[in-house]
Amino acid sequence: MKKIKKNRFIVSTKVGSKGQIVIPIEARKMFNINPGDTVMVLGDINRGLAIMKDEIFYKVAKFIK
Repeated sequence: MKKIKKNRFIVSTKVGSKGQIVIPIEARKMFNINPGDTVMVLGDINRGLAIMKDEIFYKVAKFIK
C-alpha cells in the first residue's frame, strides 16, 4: 500500500481463479465496508472500474437523471 494523501491510497490485489478480489483492509476501514455489506461495481471501457457501497451509490444516483 502506498499513501498518497491523508484520505487516499493505492494498493494492488490479485484476481482469484473464480474472478474474486479481496478488498484491502485499508479500503474496508476507510469506507466502513463490513462482512455482509453489498457493494456496486461500476465499469466504463475508457475509465475503468469503481467499487462503492450500495448505499452510497443509491444516494448519488438520486441526483442523476
